[in-house]
Amino acid sequence: MDDVAAIVLAAGRGTRMKSDRAKVMHPVLGQPMLAWPLAMLEDVGVSRLVVVIGSGREEVMERFAAVPGIAFAWQREQRGTGDAAAAGMAELGDFHGTALIVCGDVPLLTAGTVAELVAVHRRREAAVSVLTAVFADPGAYGRVIVGADGGVERIIEARDAAPAELEERRINSGTYCVDADFLRGALARLDCNNAQGEYYLTDIVGIARGNGLPVAWLDVADNDDIKGINNRVQLGEAEAVMAARVRRRHQHAGVTIGAPGESVTIEAGAEIGTDTVIEKGATIAGDSVIGSGVHIGQGAIIRDSRLGDGVKVRPYSVIEDSIVEDGVVIGPFARLRTGTVLRAGARVGNFVETKKAELGPGSKANHLSYIGDAEIGAGVNIGAGTITCNYDGFAKYRTVIEDGVFIGSDTQLVAPVRVGRDALVGAGSTITRDVPENAVAASRSRQTVVDGRGMASRRERRKDG
Repeated sequence: MDDVAAIVLAAGRGTRMKSDRAKVMHPVLGQPMLAWPLAMLEDVGVSRLVVVIGSGREEVMERFAAVPGIAFAWQREQRGTGDAAAAGMAELGDFHGTALIVCGDVPLLTAGTVAELVAVHRRREAAVSVLTAVFADPGAYGRVIVGADGGVERIIEARDAAPAELEERRINSGTYCVDADFLRGALARLDCNNAQGEYYLTDIVGIARGNGLPVAWLDVADNDDIKGINNRVQLGEAEAVMAARVRRRHQHAGVTIGAPGESVTIEAGAEIGTDTVIEKGATIAGDSVIGSGVHIGQGAIIRDSRLGDGVKVRPYSVIEDSIVEDGVVIGPFARLRTGTVLRAGARVGNFVETKKAELGPGSKANHLSYIGDAEIGAGVNIGAGTITCNYDGFAKYRTVIEDGVFIGSDTQLVAPVRVGRDALVGAGSTITRDVPENAVAASRSRQTVVDGRGMASRRERRKDG
């Protein structure tokens, strides 16, 4: 839409959030609240984008500075939506198309709804078009009064409405399409003679009607689209709606989600292949990419990781910033920390923790081990209770285990150390020096066995005493 520019109103402090951060920076399903309307406007295809900022502007600008084509307008004082829109229009300069005005705290608004509003605006040749909804209980929303000609006659804020006007159930969503040239003139005519002492953007409707210009409206098909966020309760409600939408999208694309579905969280940045099964209580967060035919067990958490096809993540495993190739089996109760790479067919079992470690194809660490700062070749077996001692109190060091090595249970590998190809390390060993290829290494103390009959008589004397 080359002739449509967007102004996003994101300057509000959000005092009811009870927070020191800007309201639009609170996360909704893993993304700052403001990220959702910005992504929606990208889908709509607006030609220009201005975000009006105020409270917490540095944080907002830093987070979104890389958005293509974005510009910021500073509302220095919080003097109402009309003043915020004026700041946005000043940034647009001599733009002469349609100004699309949306709120930064309405993350559920969809591109389809906004595109339909633009279409109605053009079809009606309106000066102003308002996105509306009909609520059984409109509460504190501004009321939309429709005139006898079918156009919007005026919008009245709930605080300023008469009792009869409060009976109206059609409400203003805060999203508008406005002819840019008309908007400049109308904003210059606003005053602050109202209960809040603010410049209301809604007053442009009365100005348009006074000039004999048409004002159109469009009821949303789904009232969830226009739900704003003013407090933490509404934040949670919006996230629940967004989470349900994301789950449905993946289900329609061939992903099975176990019941109860609402217990599964899939953040918006995740990609999931077909025939993947996600059991209840699992979370897929960040920019994770999950292959096809993957099985993710109950309570598992996967964040910013890449899983290949046919991977099995057993219950309550945690995978963070890791790469997992095809056919790998993980868990239960495993933890893969940042920098872990599991090559095809590897296995990491219960209560195994990895960090900056690569396990080669077919290698196994099935029980109760810590593998950190390690490079492990193909076909390696790591016995239960093995740890890489990678930290000496000052620096981290690497352990290298070459192909085909067998590490016995309860082994400590004190880095830096290398175990050569096809070597065997006996159970209970502490390895402090390199082990050559095909060698056998063991460092256990010699077992001593003594006659224990004297111990039995001592126990009897202790009882008698």
